[in-house]
Amino acid sequence: MAQITSANLGNGNGPYQTDIVVKDMDLTVSNYVKDRTPTTNMAMSKKRKINSTLHIWPNDYFRQPTLNAQLEGAAVTSSLAESNTRSNIGNYTQIFTTVIGATGTARAVEQAGGDPQAYQEVKQLTEIMFDVELQMVRADGASIKYSGQAATQGASPNNGRRFGSLFAFAGTRSGNDTGGTSVLNLATSDSNDTTAVVNTNTPFNGLLSNAGLGYFSFGSNETLQNFSPVLYKQLVTTAEQRFNAKITNMVVPTSMRTSISDNIPQSRSINRFNPADKGDTIGTYEGDFNYTYQIDDNWIMDQTGSNNNAILFLNPDVVQWGSLRELGPNNEVFSNADASLDQYIMEGTLIVRNPAGVAVLAAMSPGDTVVTTPRPTAQVKRYLA
Repeated sequence: MAQITSANLGNGNGPYQTDIVVKDMDLTVSNYVKDRTPTTNMAMSKKRKINSTLHIWPNDYFRQPTLNAQLEGAAVTSSLAESNTRSNIGNYTQIFTTVIGATGTARAVEQAGGDPQAYQEVKQLTEIMFDVELQMVRADGASIKYSGQAATQGASPNNGRRFGSLFAFAGTRSGNDTGGTSVLNLATSDSNDTTAVVNTNTPFNGLLSNAGLGYFSFGSNETLQNFSPVLYKQLVTTAEQRFNAKITNMVVPTSMRTSISDNIPQSRSINRFNPADKGDTIGTYEGDFNYTYQIDDNWIMDQTGSNNNAILFLNPDVVQWGSLRELGPNNEVFSNADASLDQYIMEGTLIVRNPAGVAVLAAMSPGDTVVTTPRPTAQVKRYLA
């Protein structure tokens, strides 16, 4: 009988039958980084329980200041009562799932590295968060909040109920197209979200009731510009007028982080400090408006369905996660003959307490050329009066 050597044991890469005896295998999910989903982390740090598939919240906005000087002893009448109107905005919940399957034999055999199903649970639950992050930063037809179950808004498999993304709720949008017709694609109405997207190439009408129903897009006239301090100063200044939104975070595509990191210090004598403490972020900077910017790079913004030509500017205090169902196993899915089929479900929605705290700087491109001229004011718009 020939002597058995380690070569007979396999190396973990061969057929299952020969590698079953390999014991020295680290079955641990790799690439598990702290800030892999920065916008989801922001929202879930302020998670709140909700009780409906359509969560509605008020967004208060205030009248313009007026001369307020009354006569002594003036009478009070009902005609002097101020308007008590308010604007309600809302977002639908979205169901995120992943399914893990294993045969009874596969789980009973003493496996290299441990239980393969436990490994898949960690891996696939991480991947669910990637899906949540993608929905947060989508900038296409699937970024519009959607109540139906048909294929009219977004190709399969995105046909279920869907929450509107940050792009859809952004209160300020900065575009750059030569035709001057930056547009917002809108669904027909909040009560009829099952219809196809309409109003393409129609300038944004500025109605707060449309929050969550549209995404900023361009036609063939889109012109990309390199990131420059003059562009983000213009955007932030416009976004913070009247509402003092205190935008302190930038979420940028990873493909643009080098350009932004190199160009933002041109803003002034900006101090960069402790970027390593922020995990996978670019770092924090002392900005122009007396507070510190945190800049998070987001690799998911470079994926299909998102927009790697846009940068999100946020006040993280206005971004929340509304949880209808916490992430967990679906107990109604059970063993199928000699196999287990486990489905994990999470259902919730994005809440933007005040759209003034979200802004989009669109039509951007990495590069070294510094832009020194602000964009035309017609292409940098607020939709909160």
